[in-house]
Amino acid sequence: MNKTLYPLKFTPILKEKIWGGQKLRTLLNKESDLPNSGESWEITDVDDNTSIVCNGALKGKSLKDLLESFGSELIGIHNYRIFKNKFPLLIKFIDAKEALSIQLHPNDKLAAERHNSFGKTEMWYVMQADKDSKLIVGFNQNVDSEKYLKHLEDKTLPEILNFDTVKKGDTYFIEVGRLHAIGAGVMLAEIQQTSDVTYRVYDWDRVDDDGNERELHNDLAIDAIDFNMPDNFRVAYSKTENQLNQMVSCPYFTTSYLEVTTTLKKENNKDSFIIYICVEGSVTITYNEHSENIKKGETILVPAAVEHYEINSKKATLLEVYV
Repeated sequence: MNKTLYPLKFTPILKEKIWGGQKLRTLLNKESDLPNSGESWEITDVDDNTSIVCNGALKGKSLKDLLESFGSELIGIHNYRIFKNKFPLLIKFIDAKEALSIQLHPNDKLAAERHNSFGKTEMWYVMQADKDSKLIVGFNQNVDSEKYLKHLEDKTLPEILNFDTVKKGDTYFIEVGRLHAIGAGVMLAEIQQTSDVTYRVYDWDRVDDDGNERELHNDLAIDAIDFNMPDNFRVAYSKTENQLNQMVSCPYFTTSYLEVTTTLKKENNKDSFIIYICVEGSVTITYNEHSENIKKGETILVPAAVEHYEINSKKATLLEVYV
């Protein structure tokens, strides 16, 4: 057992977005002077956006530093064999004051060939949604490439897309190749593979302050869209207190819903780090002499070497994630 590692918190990296709002600041207490805070990157090792530890003896160290120093003790033996010094997940909170562009992500093969990157399988957990706000996922009818391109050309793409009205707790699994967008008024937690490769196909004909439309990637996107995906993106899950309720299990991550109302003794036997995203209330995580509190809108990483720890709360909701 490694005595140096302990549950790690990181300084969020806030991102200005044309569609962003103020909920990350007002509802999740993120420190930001940005007029349109669209994203808070909680745990990241994407290119030049690597998270910096903000608690304990390793404060000031980057996630990259930790991977180089601790390797498998941080992320697990199997994960380290596959990912080496690259953290496999990106955790975000997203606030969409306006709708995001209609987009999709390429699979691992295409992403590797074109961008020397991983693909971007992801999931969403809705933390707050204004009345009648929507997520856009997939098509509302059978669509082939010919029909898709016709609507794209005619600027009528929304007519063939599926719009779901959402509420807090709604969960979606977004596989590579599926068109999707977060609608106006939704704030959510996003768990995804470490990748920032996105193909925008439609941006509601918006222009920036200089009158320019955002860049679209339709030449790249047409080969990446899977027109034969089943409508299995809505995630049903149980909410039994004080035990893990599995939401999503895929080759890239496993996520469970955990409502805590007592002290839970936890054992990590997964040969993986475990991430906790607090989506309601607050909890204390205790390991040996280390005790860390996380509240709604905060995230913590429990290294693979931390085998036994406790989670305590009178009332809190967590998403537990591992690879």
